[in-house]
Amino acid sequence: MLFAAVFVVLAVAPSAFGGGRTSAQASLLRAVNAARAAHGLRPLRLDAALDRAAGAHSAEMLRGNDFSHGDFAGRMASFHLAGSLGENLAWATGSAANARLIVHMWLTSAEHRANLLRPSFHRIGLGLARGTFLGQGNATVVTADFSS
Repeated sequence: MLFAAVFVVLAVAPSAFGGGRTSAQASLLRAVNAARAAHGLRPLRLDAALDRAAGAHSAEMLRGNDFSHGDFAGRMASFHLAGSLGENLAWATGSAANARLIVHMWLTSAEHRANLLRPSFHRIGLGLARGTFLGQGNATVVTADFSS
């Protein structure tokens, strides 16, 4: 089942993810796994195929100026992913593009929380794309793809 919630947080400070995609991805993974640990769940591990799918989707949303899951099933199939899958999206600008804040927002949304804290999920892919998005500069668009 697919879930989406749209939320926008605007700020003027630089991105709090800091550094390049690798450090941003690591920050987000740490925040995701801290949330899971706080709920007695095992950490998720990065998966290369999920990572490629998530990265491609974040880049496509940024390029197309569109915040949606799109053809989730088709995208997962194109990356040879099947089975129990889930996806969380987020976007923010400036200091609101902070890993802990994004995870907090996911936790306050029932659908996103369900994906983040699903005990059967063991793998994750994280895609982050930066640029001007929906008229806002210094935006970070995030896709988290989950699988068992």
